[in-house]
Amino acid sequence: MIAELGSAFALGLAGAGHCLGMCGGIAAALQLGGVKSTGMTLAYHGGRIASYTALGAALGFAAGSIDIAAWTMALRYLAGILLIAMGLYIADWWRVLTWLERGGAILWRPVQRWSSSLLPLRHWYQAIALGLCWGLMPCGLIYSSLAWAATAQDAGQSALMMLFFGLGTLPAMLATSFGAGAVQSALRRKGLKVVLGLLLIVSGCWSVYLTAAHAQHSTHAMQHDAPMDHSQHH
Repeated sequence: MIAELGSAFALGLAGAGHCLGMCGGIAAALQLGGVKSTGMTLAYHGGRIASYTALGAALGFAAGSIDIAAWTMALRYLAGILLIAMGLYIADWWRVLTWLERGGAILWRPVQRWSSSLLPLRHWYQAIALGLCWGLMPCGLIYSSLAWAATAQDAGQSALMMLFFGLGTLPAMLATSFGAGAVQSALRRKGLKVVLGLLLIVSGCWSVYLTAAHAQHSTHAMQHDAPMDHSQHH
């Protein structure tokens, strides 16, 4: 589980450039009030990460409710493929996940309308509510991370994976909120994005290989254990 949590944190960190583009504007706007709005900023990010965590728990519970070997194997293959897709997406080599964002935009519109009623923020609980809403925004990185977390097939583990994913997004988001230009520039560097993307692609390929090897081993074991038919037909 430690490896999965580390990977989830790395996913959030690797998607820093994407996070800055999608959520950077609202994160920066929350800090326009100066030091007094620091609490608002932290409340917003807390709500955002809580949203990821709750969604991860729900999907992990739903995936775990199906106790079929073929389903579990399919989820493992999906996890590897999604890691590869996220690596290509983050490295800007193939933005295959944009179709997820287009589909999610339909569901996002009513949430966006409601969240806009929370602005301007005057209380910390409004900032938390805005963060909870923003966790539902159409983002290929979030959607694919949720699908990957669901492969744990356990509400608690999936929730933890999304919690660590959310924590991984914090360096980029807090840098935007508090105007840390040097951190933002470092996270946007093409070289860093390529390295992180390659790591995700390698991890995905390794995951697919292990799943295929396990499936092959299970098939051979079933064939070996199957009773032999000694009947003869004349």
